[in-house]
Amino acid sequence: MTSLGIGRRALLGTASLGFIASPAIIGGRAFAQESKPLGIDRVSPPDIHKFKVGGFQALVIKDGARPSGKPGETFGTNQPQETVDALLAENFLRPDQFVNSFSPTLIDTGSEVILFDTGLGQAARVQGGGRLVEGLAAAGYMPEDISTIVITHMHGDHIGGIMEDGKAAFPKARYVAGEAEYNFWTDAARAGTPAEGNHKAVLANVKPHAEKMTFLKDGGDVVSGITAVLAPGHTPGHLIFNIESEGRRLVLAADTANHYVLSLQRPDWEVRFDMDKAQAAATRKKVFDMAATDKVAFLGYHMPFPAVGFVEKQETGYRFVPKSYQFDI
Repeated sequence: MTSLGIGRRALLGTASLGFIASPAIIGGRAFAQESKPLGIDRVSPPDIHKFKVGGFQALVIKDGARPSGKPGETFGTNQPQETVDALLAENFLRPDQFVNSFSPTLIDTGSEVILFDTGLGQAARVQGGGRLVEGLAAAGYMPEDISTIVITHMHGDHIGGIMEDGKAAFPKARYVAGEAEYNFWTDAARAGTPAEGNHKAVLANVKPHAEKMTFLKDGGDVVSGITAVLAPGHTPGHLIFNIESEGRRLVLAADTANHYVLSLQRPDWEVRFDMDKAQAAATRKKVFDMAATDKVAFLGYHMPFPAVGFVEKQETGYRFVPKSYQFDI
């Protein structure tokens, strides 16, 4: 494959679980108490963020957030603890705990409503996660409105919301996934290995939809203006997506970098959840070298909400610059 020969054309959202319980008009759609999706009847909607990418409407939903232990146990695992702690302190961050958030993203092209990843799902709701459907509703979208679900890769926090009570959570959607990713996780060879748990999750959540699934390789299009790029390392078939419309551009970077300091300022540092750590580091450098050189925005699934920003090249890596009003003008 020609993965990550990336030029401009090639690469081109935890409080209580809230929902709108009273009648309201949101985004031109009427919602009433009796039409609550999935039995959710809580009070405050989750954080959402809208912006335009040319003629496309983008919506980021905070599916949840949770404290995740010492950062050095996940990031910079090939570095001395004091080195990781020092970088955190330089960036006003604590060494004993970090917050991990999850940001599924919807792109409405006008003719297609495309959801990238499905979040943690119903099992996470007791801990304040699994808020994707609520966030969609707050922006005026019901599960039946989703025409396409794109799976960037098949870790549990990206596929957990595909099913709801044993049924498809988005009943009218077709599915798009990486061919290499699907083949890896559905292979019976994963049984008896450290990947077995995730293998079982894929068999339960993803494989039932195989007949409605389009499998992409590097360079394949989801729709016109949305192109897949193979970006392996985090998982064997991890995909990122170039989104381009009317001269505006966004890179949906998925889990290429999972911490806005430790993964960007030190892209060569190993990450515990990267399956091929050397390949993942090489992918980070290629993707973010491109983003810095082209000054293109990216959206990272685990970046600080609303998860969109730019990167500036530094001597050892990149500095994360959160989006402000760039897409508003």
